[in-house]
Amino acid sequence: MKLFFYVGDIISVLTSEPIDIFLDYKAPLEGCATGAYVEIPLGKRKVFGVVWGSGSNKFETHKVRSVIRVLEAPPMTIEMKVFLEKLSSYTLAPLSSVLRLATRAPGLGTPEAMKLSYSLSAADIPKLTPARTKVLGFMRNNPGTEFTLSNLVKNCGVSISVIRGLVSIGAVLEIRKAKDVKFPLLNTNTPRQPLTPDQEAAVKKLDFVGDYSAILLKGVTGSGKTEVYLEAISKCISDGQQALVLLPEIGLTSEFLIRVEKRFGVRPAEWHSGISAAERRRVWKMVGLSGVQLVVGARSALFLPFQNLGLIVVDEEHDPSYKQDDGVLYNARDMAVLRGTLCSAKVILASATPSLESWANEKHGKYLGIELKSRYGGAQLPVITSIDMRLEKLARGEWISPSLVLRIQDKINKREQSLLFLNRRGYAPVTLCRSCGMQVNCNQCDSSMVEHKVLNRLMCHQCGNTKFKPKACPSCSSENSLSAVGPGVERLGEEVNRLFPDARVAVLSSDLFPSATDLKVQINQIADGKVDIIIGTQLVAKGHNFPLLTLVGVVDIDIGLQGADLRASERTFQLIQQVSGRAGRADKSGEAFIQTFQPDHHVIKSILNSDPEAFWESEALDRERFKVPPYGRMAGIILSGKNISDVQFIGRYLAKNSNDLREGGIKLYGPAPAPIARIKGQYRERMLVVASKKAPLQVKLIKWISQINSRRGVRIKIDIDPYNFY
Repeated sequence: MKLFFYVGDIISVLTSEPIDIFLDYKAPLEGCATGAYVEIPLGKRKVFGVVWGSGSNKFETHKVRSVIRVLEAPPMTIEMKVFLEKLSSYTLAPLSSVLRLATRAPGLGTPEAMKLSYSLSAADIPKLTPARTKVLGFMRNNPGTEFTLSNLVKNCGVSISVIRGLVSIGAVLEIRKAKDVKFPLLNTNTPRQPLTPDQEAAVKKLDFVGDYSAILLKGVTGSGKTEVYLEAISKCISDGQQALVLLPEIGLTSEFLIRVEKRFGVRPAEWHSGISAAERRRVWKMVGLSGVQLVVGARSALFLPFQNLGLIVVDEEHDPSYKQDDGVLYNARDMAVLRGTLCSAKVILASATPSLESWANEKHGKYLGIELKSRYGGAQLPVITSIDMRLEKLARGEWISPSLVLRIQDKINKREQSLLFLNRRGYAPVTLCRSCGMQVNCNQCDSSMVEHKVLNRLMCHQCGNTKFKPKACPSCSSENSLSAVGPGVERLGEEVNRLFPDARVAVLSSDLFPSATDLKVQINQIADGKVDIIIGTQLVAKGHNFPLLTLVGVVDIDIGLQGADLRASERTFQLIQQVSGRAGRADKSGEAFIQTFQPDHHVIKSILNSDPEAFWESEALDRERFKVPPYGRMAGIILSGKNISDVQFIGRYLAKNSNDLREGGIKLYGPAPAPIARIKGQYRERMLVVASKKAPLQVKLIKWISQINSRRGVRIKIDIDPYNFY
């Protein structure tokens, strides 16, 4: 591969524009390296791209346009290029779309952003206006301070023009500093938290692991997995390498950042949708310039331009939010392992309830297994008990059993906290007319509108469409006949307030907090003991440590066990184990109660027996019997379009012409209407491909889909390793 091109050389450039082809250009006067970020002409526009290699030389040289300029950024590494190519090949996503994931930093082509500040000059300026005198007086009262423009305007009560006037006459100095500056160095010599024998043994194992290794770090909830991988981060940074920690939820970021700052003296870089555009640009640039040692972020942080990546940590590696469900459909956990392989970095997959895929990889020797078997500080795991709802007497509109009510009251009397878990947002999942039976559905989707009483709206959780709850039934016009059916966390909050009128109650759900900062305030109040009863969705199931929480009540576990989802049992087991593990993490013992109408269900029994290995063994046998992941491969084919007849036609055509696809251990199921047959006005049908581990799945799928000449406005989406089947 040619590494540098001189003026006039024909180069191949890949852009993130939706054209998915390499474009030929001439190298600029100063030349350019393979991997350089460049600005190029495309039609009448100017766009950005990456130099991928030598051009095709299909065109006469004088007809090839030149690169406009090379951007001031380190070239994309060969490792990163190969990573993007392999991800594209595996997911069957266009390489241009994959490149877009790696260039999500605003303003990369603009001049370096500058930060302005103002300080007092030594000049003595006579005859100043009262406003200017006021500004200088304020600055003299704060000697040696650099002020922002907004700070001076606010404190002095003057306009911006007054400040600029002082600058123009030399009374005030305007200081320009680059915004894109390096992040402070982490101090790896700060005193660490004392480690348990389990943790010490885990740290030593990690020390002896070679360059690339995938490590499954298992441990019961509260066992101190985080402290173990913080030690691995410390060693990585001490060795002069960069480290990346992926977290599944933005809500977990603030607590983790505080913990990192306490351990290393400074905050690491953040990368998620909650940071500003300017900060995103700074992080992207500093990662490429090795100006940051540690990044903590969401799944998209995996595409940052690391130059010397030595460690990737995927915390809560089992979490389904690591699977990207729109655009490029990838699983960040699996792609983290791929990137670690390519750059010889260690990859730590940490979880109290690992995914079956990671569990199987450890069993088969692909991953190194490290396990923490006891809780930190001698804390005990909670005792888990089921409450048979068939034996409980509840009035209409009640969901908390009398048995659970008594136990919550006991905790209140002891000044301890209780958590009620219900994985359902809003007030009620269904709004139904008692007169005609009509259900209020979304106009754009085949799904019910969820009532959100706090927002005073009905909301579709598929497309986000909202509307006010009508006073009369849209179908039969009956007044006051619309009734909320089923509980959400808001409705559960009403019941708790009625049962425990003197208790301090907090409802935690992603739609109730406008920002991560607001959520952090509420979580801190809970940790400080200012709340008696917490009601929450899966937002509370992981990452939080509430010292006074000693009881967890799971209100409706049965909903997670319904349907034909391949991973329904696995997800329910993981979720209940995680949320139960919130109890008893300090010096007081904890207990968890599971309300269920199916106490004999094998998932419930596995949870009650506190034997996760038995559950994984049983689940693995079922999956292996049917040759599905992790013992086989799957691909979801989603057909969607505005015309249902066209969608059905394409589905039937593909099924009819699938003989070549079905060869070599590949089976095709469908087409059939998707469980949610219409989303955002698009009609949907699904097909499912199941293949053996050795089958050339991607090659077969490309050949099969490419036989369609005209798609009639039907979009075909291929989801390799699907997680959702709706």
